[in-house]
Amino acid sequence: MEQSLAIAVGFIAVLSLLLSPKAKSDGAFFKGLSPAGEQPGLLLLIFSQVTTWIFARSLLNAAILGFYYGVWGTLAYAAYYLSFLTGAKIIDSVRFQHGFTSIQAFLDDRFGAWGTRCYNFVVGIRLVSEIFANILVIGILFGVAGSSSYMFAVIAFAVITLVYSMLGGLHASLRTDLMQMILFLVVLVALTILVIASGNATLDNLLFKPFEITDPGPILLLVALLQVWSYPMHDPVMMDRGFLADRDTTRKSFLHAAWISVICITLFGTFGVIAGAQAQSGEAMNAVLLRILGDVPMLLFNVMLVISAMSTLDSTLSSSSKLVAVDMKWVAPNVRNGRMTMATFMLVGLLCVFLGNKDLFSAVAVSGTASMYLAPVIFFSLWGGKTDIPVWSYLATFLLALTGAALYFIESAGHTQLLGNYHKYTKLLFISASILIVGCVFFWLGSLSNSQKQRMQVAA
Repeated sequence: MEQSLAIAVGFIAVLSLLLSPKAKSDGAFFKGLSPAGEQPGLLLLIFSQVTTWIFARSLLNAAILGFYYGVWGTLAYAAYYLSFLTGAKIIDSVRFQHGFTSIQAFLDDRFGAWGTRCYNFVVGIRLVSEIFANILVIGILFGVAGSSSYMFAVIAFAVITLVYSMLGGLHASLRTDLMQMILFLVVLVALTILVIASGNATLDNLLFKPFEITDPGPILLLVALLQVWSYPMHDPVMMDRGFLADRDTTRKSFLHAAWISVICITLFGTFGVIAGAQAQSGEAMNAVLLRILGDVPMLLFNVMLVISAMSTLDSTLSSSSKLVAVDMKWVAPNVRNGRMTMATFMLVGLLCVFLGNKDLFSAVAVSGTASMYLAPVIFFSLWGGKTDIPVWSYLATFLLALTGAALYFIESAGHTQLLGNYHKYTKLLFISASILIVGCVFFWLGSLSNSQKQRMQVAA
């Protein structure tokens, strides 16, 4: 099966290279403009949104959560894709209501230099973690960590994706996203048909885990419903695509991406649910799927992971170059510097893979917790229209969220038991709720103190 998978990877890579015209302008490389200077259309933007957010680690997470916690685990992960709905509202407010050209511009206006420093820090970690996680998934598909096949797969995949990403920047990413999404949908439909035809997609299998509000699946669903308010704002891939087209096209692209993504993730996650219902004691998910489905469905399963990893990587590299050159202004925003930035981020991601630290893989999950410092920003400063929130409220909430993310990281990895012997998702719910509530209190107090100062100044 590895040989067939390698052929599939080669085919997708060749198509991606053929669809990646060399960027001849900064507009094509950083803004996704066509050679004629045109903005991306609705279908292109929808498919790009979906395929860049359904990345390899997401598919595996949805299936693994279904394997262990039933359909409720899969639905919990699918709930994170409601971020497209909150993301649409965030973009509409930042860009079309307040008139800012980027998230950084909005934060700089409200909180000055510290506003952008904190945000860029979180975004930078998010980008590196996405590169790392998707490359790692590809390596696992081809061999045991540290083996020659694993090392070759990791390096070859990274080089292929980097080459076509460097050629055309964001414009190439959008074009390849369209092709990759079409392939993804074709494979997903084929795999779903095969699973149904196998007779394993029964109601008993899908509902093998009963609903209990205290179980990890429903608990994670509550966590997702708390984190979707801030999660999209810290994801540069999603936010970047909110500044490419006109208002109507942008709004529709987010709304359609939401329901398409939820369906895709739920479908893929049900494969894990079916495996969990028929797993024997100590049997791994992939082994169960191979046993009950056979070689061809498992090949399609792995091909979907490859497609999603490649589509996410090229978009992540494009956002990395934009972050450094356009948003942070560390280098001049030209094609040469954009390509050098892509290579640097890819190198950092590869170094993380070769460190071989399992905790680094777990660290990907904490980004949603760290992003929650943005929830009060959205509620008070963006949607609430308050321009008088002091910087201390912003910084205090940022430090609170980082502390919460770090606490979840060490608790979920088993390094500490500061929050007791509860399941890690129960701890995550407690941490997320605490950050949201206390962060909003910080912003409320900051707004109150500024209002009092203004009244005193008027009285004087």
